[in-house]
Amino acid sequence: MVDVVGRQPVLEALRSGKEINKLLIAKGQKPAALREIVALARQRGIVVQEVDRSVLDKLSREVNHQGVLAQLSEVRYWELDDLLAASGDAAWAPFLILLDGIQDPHNLGAIIRSAEALGAHGVIIPKRRGAAVTEAVMKASAGAANYLPVCRVTNLAATIDTLKQARYWVVGADAAGAPCFKQDLTGPIALVIGGEGFGLSRLVREKCDFLSAIPMRGQINSLNASVAASLLMLEVVRQRKWANLDPR
Repeated sequence: MVDVVGRQPVLEALRSGKEINKLLIAKGQKPAALREIVALARQRGIVVQEVDRSVLDKLSREVNHQGVLAQLSEVRYWELDDLLAASGDAAWAPFLILLDGIQDPHNLGAIIRSAEALGAHGVIIPKRRGAAVTEAVMKASAGAANYLPVCRVTNLAATIDTLKQARYWVVGADAAGAPCFKQDLTGPIALVIGGEGFGLSRLVREKCDFLSAIPMRGQINSLNASVAASLLMLEVVRQRKWANLDPR
């Protein structure tokens, strides 16, 4: 079971139709945002319980709960076959994000948030050597983890082979690559982001079809993993809209 904490993540969990066992609300005066959450929960027949704020403090640990916590039945990860079947259409080519050893739940949440906002079809994470979807990830994603499919795989390198067979171009984020704006990112893309401090693992790096770099001119020659992921995702969107692949 995973606890979703914070007003926006809980609200998005309710809107997305996630199966919620119980909603816990801090006792005392309720701002408008909490009243909307309680009303929506009651419409869905979810049990709403008022508790002392100390109870939420204990359950949410280091995450700021903002007076509300939803207890989800479980985190449901997608199977790879199902994710591939659901990804892409005539107007927007398949676009997946693979994470190679992202350990920080705040980075994972931020990447999921950007991926959902920028039109990715899902995020693939390893079962080992990486963060899982937790309450901290849910909070950092601002509720995006309730909408974007997340798939956990046993072997990331083998998953890349499967994606290649499905005609994805596998692009690794790496400073040794060519500038991203000089590359064609309009087709089916699987963008691989390396872990904090270490980047792509050797085997995963070798499996990539090509590497893509973010041009930088400042004195700091590296970026936070979630920031780098967001910039590269944005370049995919920019190129696809320029190529008239987005009907909007």
